[in-house]
Formats: sequence, C-alpha cells, structure tokens
Amino acid sequence: MKKQNPILPATLFTILFFTINLNQAHSQVLNKLLSKATKTNTAATPSDQEISTGIKEALQQGIVKSSDQLSAVNGFFGNAAVKILFPPEAQKAENTLRKLGLNKLCDNVILSLNRAAEDAAKEAKPIFISALKQMSVKDAANILLGPSDAATQYFKRTTTDSLAAKFRPVVHNSLNKVGATQYYNQAATSYNKVPFNRNKVDPDIENYVTQKAISGLFVEIAQQELQIRQNLPSSRSTALLQKVFSYADQAKK
Repeated sequence: MKKQNPILPATLFTILFFTINLNQAHSQVLNKLLSKATKTNTAATPSDQEISTGIKEALQQGIVKSSDQLSAVNGFFGNAAVKILFPPEAQKAENTLRKLGLNKLCDNVILSLNRAAEDAAKEAKPIFISALKQMSVKDAANILLGPSDAATQYFKRTTTDSLAAKFRPVVHNSLNKVGATQYYNQAATSYNKVPFNRNKVDPDIENYVTQKAISGLFVEIAQQELQIRQNLPSSRSTALLQKVFSYADQAKK
C-alpha cells in the first residue's frame, strides 16, 4: 500500500484556509462598498421638504430677477422678446400713418406702451411670492420632475387673474402719465379719418397692454426656469439647489 505524503494535507489545508479568508475579506470589502453606495444614494436623495424648499428658493430667485429686469427702464422697450408693438389689428394703421409722415407719433405710441408695462411689472413680485407660499409639496415635486416650463405653467394657472386685476389700474394710470392713451387715441383717430378706410381701430389700448405685460413676465420667468434646469453655475447657487436639481437630473435619465 502506497504511503500518503504528510505534507499534502497540510498544503491543502493552508490553501483552503487562505482561500476562505480571502473570500471573507473580499466579502467584507464588497459589503463596505455596497454600504457606502447605499449611504451615498440616500444622502443624494432629497427629502420632500428639501424638494419643496429648494423649488421655492429657486423660483423666488427667478421671480425677483424677472420682475426687477422688466420693471427697469427699457425692461420691455429694450427687450426684443417682450417689446410691445402696435396691436396686430392696428399694424395696418401704423403702416399707413408712417407713410403719411407720422413716424414720431407711432414711435411715441410704442415707447409709451412699453413704459406702462414696465410700471405694471413692479406690482408682480408680491403676487408671485403669494403663489409660492401656497405651493404644496406635491406641486413642488411635479415642478421639479416635470417639463422644462412646469414652474412657468404653475404660475400661469395661479397668478394670471391676480396679475390682470393688479396690472389694469397701474396700466391705466401709467398710460395716462406717459401720454400713451393720448398718443394711441390720436393715432387711432388719425387712421380712422383716412378716406375710404373701412377698418376702424379701437382707441382703447389698456387691455392689450395689460395682457402683453403679463405675457412678457411669463416669457422672462420661463427663461429663468430654463437656466436653472440647464445647470448654469449662477442659477444653482446654493448646496440645496445643487442637491435638489442634481437629483432631478439623474431621475430624468
């Protein structure tokens, strides 16, 4: 009978011992990595309250910036995206008046309409802030994970009527202050006197300016919202905003 080599079992035992310990060490490292990844993911996921606070913080920044820009001198007049021109139904009248050499009158009308909108924009901030205060956690989550204009659409739903009610008297006073009512009435009257002109222009311009001032605000707010979502450094200026919107970026992938 062949004798068993006494060294072989010891060698096998040693290999088995190190293999088991290596597997245990590998398992411990793996568990640590998984634990770390889980903690990292948990830390990166904002709570409902953080989402609500972050969205409100971001939107308040956008509201303040939009209102301040549009209420400044030339906020409307110097911004091609929101500049108020003659109403569509009165543009033929404008062309006719310019052909008659009344360019200055037409220019005065356009400038005064935009000055009225700039005055009205000063009243927008508290209305938007009020809408922010009423925003629910669900609203905030829907905005965060919604389309690129979700916040703008929320403001349209919740503030349009209040803006119109607040803007109308401001527009009325401003149009009178800068002479817009007089200029536009004069332009409309001049056009309506043109011989053989069957398309008369309504001299009431207040409602038109009110609606254009509101739509201009939403154009500017939409731009601010897009900048936040596009991760521009100046838009995600706090740790909370970075956390909330980075989470949204990952969730949409």
